[in-house]
Amino acid sequence: MSKGEKRLQAYWAELESSLHTEGMTMIAGVDEVGHGPLAGPVVAGAVIGPPQWQLAGLDDSKKLSAPRREALAQVIRSEALTWGIGIVSARVVDAIGIVPATFLAMERALARLSITPSMVIIDGRAKLPAYHGRQMTLIGGDGLAAPVAAAAILAKVYRDQLMTAYDRFFPGYELGRHKGYGTAAHVQAMEKQGLSLIHRRSFCHRWIDHVNR
Repeated sequence: MSKGEKRLQAYWAELESSLHTEGMTMIAGVDEVGHGPLAGPVVAGAVIGPPQWQLAGLDDSKKLSAPRREALAQVIRSEALTWGIGIVSARVVDAIGIVPATFLAMERALARLSITPSMVIIDGRAKLPAYHGRQMTLIGGDGLAAPVAAAAILAKVYRDQLMTAYDRFFPGYELGRHKGYGTAAHVQAMEKQGLSLIHRRSFCHRWIDHVNR
C-alpha cells in the first residue's frame, strides 16, 4: 500500500465517521478534469460509495497510471452505490467561461446520481453556487476522501477515452496522446491546421494570435 493510499484511508475514515455522527450517511464526492486543456470538454464525476469503503489502490488519480485508473474505474462503477458523469462542451466553455463551466459539469454529475446525497464533498476551495444541498469543500480532496478520489478517477478515465475517440474524427492533432493539453506538438498542429470544432477559442488565442475568436 502506497503512502498516498494509507493517508487517504486514514483521513477518510475519520471524516466519514464524523459525518455519520451528524446523520450524514449518503456522502457524495465530486471532482472535475479538463480545466486547462485547449481542446475538449470539462468532465466531472460524482460518486457515493458504500459505508467504510476500502477500495484497494485508491489514490489521487494524478498519481496513478492510465491502466491502473481504468482498472479502478471498473471497480468503482461496480461497487459504488451510485455514480454520475457531467460533461460541458468546449463551446459552452467559450460562452460562459471555464469556472462556471466547471461548476456546471459538477452539478450535472450530481444530478445523475440515483440517490440524493446528505453531504457533497467538493475537491477544491469553491462551493457549487447552483447546488442547494449540503456541501463542503476539501482542498486536495482527491487524495483525502474516498468518494472524491473515485469521482476524479471516473472523470479522468471518461475524458481520456473521449479524447482518444475524438482523435479519429479530428486527425492531425494527436488528441489521444495529449488529451487536448497545450503541448508543443499540439500548438504546432493548430498553427498548421487551424482549430477544430472541439477547440476552445477562448483558450487558444493565447497561443495563436491569428485565431478568429
